[in-house]
Amino acid sequence: MIAIGMIIATILIFIGMTFVYRRFTYPLLLPILTTTIVLVVILSLSGVSYDTYMSGAKWIDGMLGPAVVGMAYPLYTQREKIIKNKVPIILGVTVAMLSGLISIAILSKLMSFEDFLQRSLLPKSITSPIAMPISESIGGIPALTAVFVILAGLIGALTGSFLFKLCRIDTAIGRGISVGSASHGIGLSKLAEYGEETMTMGSVAMTLSAILGAFICPIFALIIF
Repeated sequence: MIAIGMIIATILIFIGMTFVYRRFTYPLLLPILTTTIVLVVILSLSGVSYDTYMSGAKWIDGMLGPAVVGMAYPLYTQREKIIKNKVPIILGVTVAMLSGLISIAILSKLMSFEDFLQRSLLPKSITSPIAMPISESIGGIPALTAVFVILAGLIGALTGSFLFKLCRIDTAIGRGISVGSASHGIGLSKLAEYGEETMTMGSVAMTLSAILGAFICPIFALIIF
């Protein structure tokens, strides 16, 4: 009964937070962030363990796969624009991947992070189903990498609008590639506000980042460690 209650509670809280976000449209009120915070508070106050919560919520987690597959539809409807802009898309994702790896490696070294932490951080801009196996293959901790992936997604979703204005990024390709390459699925939830074309470009960037990351990240780790 607790497991069933957790499923219902998660869905209702998300619906409620979505309503609040649409009413006020403030970045910090992003539904995926506020829902997570509310659930953590509820679980902490009620004493319900994470394992108990996931015994029911795993069914929601299991919908991640079909949700990702569902992104194929906007890819199909926007296929002509994707083919037309294939060169800037591929170049943009490649540059984003390399700059992300180099920047995190430099910052990790400057901050004297432990070796396992540096290795766990490297795949943080790749979607979690790919990032976790990559992390394990290069000597990182997959569970820790998953946390970094979520943080990268949240930061991208929260700061995306501000950075678009600051850097005057006003095209679907620019917005989609920048967020999709750095903030994966969570970032895409924010891109949906900018229309189907922008979200499609983000989906393409996220997919290409996963493919490129699976090859580039292990090689990069081999070079710097």
